[in-house]
Amino acid sequence: MKTLQDIENQIITLTTSIEVNYPELYATLDENPMTIPTEIHPDMTISVMEEYLGSLKQILKQYIKTHNKY
Repeated sequence: MKTLQDIENQIITLTTSIEVNYPELYATLDENPMTIPTEIHPDMTISVMEEYLGSLKQILKQYIKTHNKY
C-alpha cells in the first residue's frame, strides 16, 4: 500500500521533471483548474493526493500529445 509520503515523492519527481523538460507547461500548473483545490482547507489524504498525481499525469500526457517535440 502506498503511503502519503510515497505519493508526495512521486508528485515532487513528476513536477521536477515537468519543470526541467517542459518549463512552458510548468509555468501554467499553478493556474490550471485541475490542480487547484476546490476547498479552502482541503484534507491531504492519500486519495486526494493520488487524484492530484493523476491529474498531473493527465496534464502532461495531453501536453505531450498536443505539443509533439519532433
